[in-house]
Amino acid sequence: MGQPVDVKQSQAGVAGRIRFELNRTLTGQGHEKFTSASQAVGPRPAAELARRLFDSGAVLGVHVFANIVTIDLVPGSRDGDLAKIVTDLHQYWKPGMKPPTAEELMARVAAAAPATDGAATATGDGAPELSAAAKRVPAHLLERSRAARSKAQSK
Repeated sequence: MGQPVDVKQSQAGVAGRIRFELNRTLTGQGHEKFTSASQAVGPRPAAELARRLFDSGAVLGVHVFANIVTIDLVPGSRDGDLAKIVTDLHQYWKPGMKPPTAEELMARVAAAAPATDGAATATGDGAPELSAAAKRVPAHLLERSRAARSKAQSK
């Protein structure tokens, strides 16, 4: 699942630098520059792409502006599979991978669900039991709702 990113590769006019033009924007209208993998922090698409490119070992620097990715290569290295790394940025299911069942996904959600006020009842062992409706709500939203309810009640 996920869509491959359509990538057009070209030379950037400087030896050791290549440019990729993508069919989708990664940064909106902002510039993001990375000179090491340690600078690529967070879940943003540009940071994730930079981490993957640095992991290849062939990259010195990455600059992303909207849908243009410019890469400075390590001297003497080739661009190798860098286009494949960019193409697979949004591919989260690969051929041969088995997706989890609905039961496995629900077990993960239930295990991550925090105690909530009003949406759960206490069982004999003191652990909260989520209502049928609350079981369908992602855990982070239940927690946000609980926090907002507590704040409103304290006023």
